[in-house]
Amino acid sequence: MKLVRFLMKCANETVTIELKNGTIVHGTITSVTPQMNTALRAVKMTTKNKANHSAPGETISLDTINIRGSTIRYYILPDSLPLDTLLIDDQPKPKNKARKEGDRGGRGVV
Repeated sequence: MKLVRFLMKCANETVTIELKNGTIVHGTITSVTPQMNTALRAVKMTTKNKANHSAPGETISLDTINIRGSTIRYYILPDSLPLDTLLIDDQPKPKNKARKEGDRGGRGVV
């Protein structure tokens, strides 16, 4: 199972996401797209303090936020998440279509 498919099943779970710029976002997942863009609600976002690297930055509360998938470093999932049920791949694998006689699959036209 792909990671994105797993995250799509995690709707309504409260997670913490660390972004590549060091910002930490804590909220409840509302949706995840195939590009790993993530929409959260009831968000608390802590920015990285650039002046003092050891101290946390400013904390901002937001109703909703959309995070671009390419900016996400990692997700921190709750310990109570039922991984055994979420990791079951419920989508059937597509079967290869039987080739028709004379279908050679080439690009040329006769």
